[in-house]
Parts: sequence; C-alpha cells; structure tokens
Amino acid sequence: MGARLRADLGNNLSFLTAVFDGNAAGPGTDDPQLRDRYGVNFRVNDPPLALYEAQLQWNAKKGDPGLDGKLKLGGWRHFGSFTDLRFDTAGLSLADPASSGTAAGHSGDYGLYAVFEQKLYRVGKDDDRGIGVFARASYGPSDRNPIDLYADGGLEFIGLSHARPHDKFGIAAAYAHVSRRAQALDRDFRSINGPRWPLRTSEELLTAVYQYEVQAGLTLQPNLQFIRHPGGGATDPLGLSPGKHLKNATVLGLRSVIKF
Repeated sequence: MGARLRADLGNNLSFLTAVFDGNAAGPGTDDPQLRDRYGVNFRVNDPPLALYEAQLQWNAKKGDPGLDGKLKLGGWRHFGSFTDLRFDTAGLSLADPASSGTAAGHSGDYGLYAVFEQKLYRVGKDDDRGIGVFARASYGPSDRNPIDLYADGGLEFIGLSHARPHDKFGIAAAYAHVSRRAQALDRDFRSINGPRWPLRTSEELLTAVYQYEVQAGLTLQPNLQFIRHPGGGATDPLGLSPGKHLKNATVLGLRSVIKF
C-alpha cells in the first residue's frame, strides 16, 4: 500500500515522492516471498518507506533540434529497524566466540542515487533511433547494507541500420562494492578461523545484449554476461571446494517477447 505524487515545474523539471508500507510481507524470520506468496498482504501498520526524486531533462520534446538527455537525483528512507553487519549489542564482533550472536540495531536506513542519460547521435529526425549513453550510481550506509556503493554504465545503439530500424544493441559494465563493515566481519572471522576464510570485496559485471526484431510484435534478445568475483568473492556455498572462491562465471541467455 502506498501513495505517489508528481509535480511538474515547467517542461524540464519534475519532483516525485512516494510513501509505501515498509514491510509488505509482514514480520517473520522465514522467506518474505513465502509470507506474501500471492502479493495481496495490503499492510498499512509497518514503518514506512519513503522515496523522493528530482528529474531534469533537456531537448525532451518531439522535434527538438538538440540531443535529448535526463538527470535524476534521488534517495529513499526506511523508518524500520536494521541490524549491524559486524557488532553485537555489547559491541563485540559477531565473529567473537564471546559474542551473544545478537546483532546491534540501527534505527532506519537510507540510500542516495543518481541516474544520467544522454543521446550522443540521432538517426535523421527519428528521436527513437541513435546512440545513447547511461550511467547510474548509488550509496547506502555500510554498517547496515551489504552493498554500500554501486555503479554501472553503458552504451546503447538503436536502429542504426535503415534496414533494421527497431533492432537494439547494448553493452554495459557494473560494479558492486561489499560494504566496509561486512568486509571487517570477514576479517574478524579470518583472524579466528585462519586464512581459508573468504574475504568478500566486490563483484563486477560485463554484459552485451542484442534485441532482434523477427517481425512486428516478435523479438528475440540473446545476451552474454561475464561476472567477476561472484558473491563479492564468496566461497562455494555447497562446500565442494572449502576455502576457494567461486570461479568467475559466464552466463548466456535468450529472451523472447510477443506483443499483440
């Protein structure tokens, strides 16, 4: 449950905000998706989640001679309770054998983000075809978020060939930094259990995708992904190779879309 508000201040500047119930699944220790299996838990009594965003765009009208672009600056605030990633309620590391095992609590959580999009080249007067670039970045406090810094960016090529005006090709890279507090806990465990304990640092992604229009209303979209340091550098969760990090991964996929 929630509400959204958008205010357009002229043609180029907009402000958006929203407030939602902060725990749609309700309280519990099991999988939230199982607690709200059908997505119909319309709760209204949990700590709220608030979001806010400012959007600035330029050359956005149909027929504008310049190349269009957009900048979004925003953030979110959750008013619930969150647990510390390293320390217990007494200030001891959760890796310490003397620890109570109950993580210290934090009141609320928040995040900040930015999104930039810019068309670099346009095919004739067609606003939908051309070459564009995008970049995104986000931040959250490291003491309660496993990922404190994230960034990605890429290029997209849309309809460059007159013979295939609806085909799209994109390449992108992404970087997720394991928070300093989570890394510190890994080092605490390593000091107790030895150098074979995994130390997470970051995860990187390279991806390429092509959207091929077979005919009007039918597209095929193969994609290739290369993931470096899966899980941020975690070890095999099945324990098949104790102390060894998961190997870099290559993923091939195919998506089809039918519109009618």
